[in-house]
Amino acid sequence: MGRMTDAPARWTEATVHPDMWADPDTDPRNNDGPAPDGELATLVDVLTNYRLTLRMKCEGLDAEQLARRSVPPSTMSLLGLVRHLAEAERDWRNWITEGEPLPKLYGRRDGDFDGAVGDPAVVEAAYADLEREQAATDAALDGHADLGARLGKDGIAVRELLVHRVEEYARHCGHADLLRECVDGRVGQ
Repeated sequence: MGRMTDAPARWTEATVHPDMWADPDTDPRNNDGPAPDGELATLVDVLTNYRLTLRMKCEGLDAEQLARRSVPPSTMSLLGLVRHLAEAERDWRNWITEGEPLPKLYGRRDGDFDGAVGDPAVVEAAYADLEREQAATDAALDGHADLGARLGKDGIAVRELLVHRVEEYARHCGHADLLRECVDGRVGQ
């Protein structure tokens, strides 16, 4: 690993628009079909695209690169973001259930970032955790088409939870942009 002052050369795979991550014709987030119909479908579509964006920002990197910290003293890394969002998905389920909360995936506070080390097994486990937790939270919300319905001990509205999920992924995709550029110089929307 180079010194913090050694900046990688900026680059993109896009050939049509040099400020994009991928060309529009190969970007898996592009949908040539009609826009989603209704608020719920729109929120789910936006969330799906942010989830895909996070994965795209991590593609093509090895375990060490995914675990690389941005700037000290920050513990943030792309792998840490994957683990953090798995933890967040689990926590959101705790918001909408009446029972005992599920335990934290990675133990103590900040275990999601602190435990994000450059080990291929840790990377594989993080992606498996994220997929499992996303699917479980999606399933817990699937039966609640009324966005005004209030769930859990604190009565959070389904709409509020969905918007919060979009916000959390969007914010961390912004972090992922900067982290990826620090790792290998790749830029784009």
